[in-house]
Amino acid sequence: MIDIPYQAQLQQSIDYQIKKALEEDLDGLDGVDVTAELIAADKIAKGRLITREDCVVCGIDWFNAVFAQLDPSIKLEWKCHDGDKMSANDTLCEISGNARNILTAERSAMNFLQTLSATATMTARYVRELKGTDCQLLDTRKTIPMLRLAQKYAVYCGGGKNHRMGLYDAFLIKENHIVSTGSIENAVNSARRNHPDILVEVEVETFAQLDQALDAGADVVMLDNFSIDDMRTGVAINRMHSHTAKIEASGNVTLDTLRDIAETGVDFISVGALTKHVKAVDLSLRLEM
Repeated sequence: MIDIPYQAQLQQSIDYQIKKALEEDLDGLDGVDVTAELIAADKIAKGRLITREDCVVCGIDWFNAVFAQLDPSIKLEWKCHDGDKMSANDTLCEISGNARNILTAERSAMNFLQTLSATATMTARYVRELKGTDCQLLDTRKTIPMLRLAQKYAVYCGGGKNHRMGLYDAFLIKENHIVSTGSIENAVNSARRNHPDILVEVEVETFAQLDQALDAGADVVMLDNFSIDDMRTGVAINRMHSHTAKIEASGNVTLDTLRDIAETGVDFISVGALTKHVKAVDLSLRLEM
């Protein structure tokens, strides 16, 4: 696994996710795979896991954990690592061991690998569009339920950067927070009093709000659904202000618009599609008896 700051938390979540995935597929960990029982209990098989399309691999630890929980005697020999770019028809892993248990573990293991590889692959496509700029690609909290850390890790494997992990590690003051507290200034001041060591970001929809966020001393200002021209103006306003913040662009970002947004001078672009619009990578496991 690629080294990340939240390694310990991620490993704990992997163990839990695999347990739940196997319970779901087997109607409990003591359940049976009625189709795999058609195969002789002592039958040994070997096989290859291949990708049918170009991809960035992510999720090897999840794949391994499924087999480890079900049958630790099954041998997995990986030909790649998380973050590696692989081409269509490449072998990702060679597998050998009890045929019943390989087939029982197959779908749960591949579900994790194909989904996380999809996030990593999409992220890599976006990152390529930003090459040569100083802009960084960020993910969002628009993740698959129960896979927050996993998809954040996949974004990292694809070359992106992680935004806040949840509601606990950074402030993101939005329209409803501003309305509820009375003003951007009130919201930022309260944030500083409550948690002085936590980053404060303010989402703005107008230049007036941008000025207010900068006056209040926000660390990051998110330009929400600004046009390209307005983003350039927003960047210029920030640079001329006595308090400069990092500028993030967000809202309806696509591969087609990404480069133009980056060239406005914003520091970050956050993209929900990295985690919510993924299409599973096409993988195939072929056994030989």
